[in-house]
Amino acid sequence: MENSETNSGNKTKVCDKTKEQIATPSLFKVLMHNDDYTTMEFVVEVLQGIFRKSATEAEKIMLTIHFQEVGCCGTFPHAIAETKASRARLMARKAGFPLRCTLEEA
Repeated sequence: MENSETNSGNKTKVCDKTKEQIATPSLFKVLMHNDDYTTMEFVVEVLQGIFRKSATEAEKIMLTIHFQEVGCCGTFPHAIAETKASRARLMARKAGFPLRCTLEEA
């Protein structure tokens, strides 16, 4: 920084602007796991309500979870992924299901 005097005697500051690097947040997949108790209908309800999937897309993801034991509900920044997974687990517990959701770095 440099100081210089103006005609009125006041000091002013000259700043060199530096470019800031803005990092893109890391993304995380929210994975839903199959179990023997949570109903397919409930999984579709969670996918539509919390993950905002269409009925067709929710059905497709639910079948992937059912047949492949795990399915991806979406990819989000960490805070959003954690919030959605927590909401899904809470919704499941309230309905009496042991639904499991985990995060995986994308």
